[in-house]
Amino acid sequence: MFHKLKEISEKFEEITRHMSDPLVISDQKTFQKLAREHAGLSGIVETYREYMKAEEGLSATEQILHQSKDDSDMLEMARLEIDSLKNRKEALEQELKIMLIPKDPNDDKNIFLEIRAGTGGEEAALFAADLFRMYTRYAERKRWRVEVMHSNPTGVGGFKEIITLIQGAGVYSQLKYESGVHRVQRIPATEASGRIHTSAVTVAVLPEAEDVELEIDPKDIKIDVFRSSGPGGQSVNTTDSAVRITHLPSGIVVSCQDEKSQLKNKTKGMKILRARLLDQLQQEQDQKIAKDRKTQIGTGDRSERIRTYNFPQNRITDHRIGLTLYKLDAVLEGDLDEAIGTLTSTMQAAALKGAL
Repeated sequence: MFHKLKEISEKFEEITRHMSDPLVISDQKTFQKLAREHAGLSGIVETYREYMKAEEGLSATEQILHQSKDDSDMLEMARLEIDSLKNRKEALEQELKIMLIPKDPNDDKNIFLEIRAGTGGEEAALFAADLFRMYTRYAERKRWRVEVMHSNPTGVGGFKEIITLIQGAGVYSQLKYESGVHRVQRIPATEASGRIHTSAVTVAVLPEAEDVELEIDPKDIKIDVFRSSGPGGQSVNTTDSAVRITHLPSGIVVSCQDEKSQLKNKTKGMKILRARLLDQLQQEQDQKIAKDRKTQIGTGDRSERIRTYNFPQNRITDHRIGLTLYKLDAVLEGDLDEAIGTLTSTMQAAALKGAL
């Protein structure tokens, strides 16, 4: 591990030297590439330097301990300093191990969050709206930007489907484990007997695809236009502004109708299509390396049940790691830090174990 850290530190210093070269500075494309690489390595190099500093301090303090056998006050101070430096060194070593885990190339990307009502009819659609609100509140806490790309609302405030683009620092890294089936247990407002119903909503988290990552041949696309419709199917627009895009090779279909402009709906639809195609490619790659994925908690499969939200007990349970929290009301208001943080830490530990 430390041999690798030394190589990273040397590479960081080499990039720093290149960035001060006038010829590199004058070439903005090269300079920006080096700047991104420099920024990506700065955190681990800084932590490595702190570790080396702690190790040097520990060595120096141990020498003082051996040289101060007749000075009881100095011995006590040296012992306390040694304990402190050992704890610091161990903490930094663990931090470095996590930093050396191969980074997901999508971690810094924006995402498309797709929420769809599953089993449970109108109750599932209402819970889809609850999840949309939960993620929106969480995004507000993180100062992320949320833009609705497409929605299919129901007449009583639910959503059969809603797709949003969430933009901000590290969005995918925080929400990438939210994909799967979210189950809700509660008494629907329409239930006269007070019986608890179980419904389900599926969530998909797709990294936003950049134009350079994925080229789509215009010949592979079929575009249909139609009039936007609201809850119950009534028309909400007098022009054919809604757009349906079909990618013929894959069969993926994307519809957008939230904008009054056909061009805007088409632009949004193409963004969603790119993300779905990129996700399809990644799913295929994941299947090829399924053996490696055994070290992970959950597979990210859209059909996997990942959480249960139990309203009568104010309980939320993550089935992948056995985490249960009795604060469902707070979670639905966007307080997802504990649930997401615990899951992320568990995933990192599993990845670290697999790498060692």
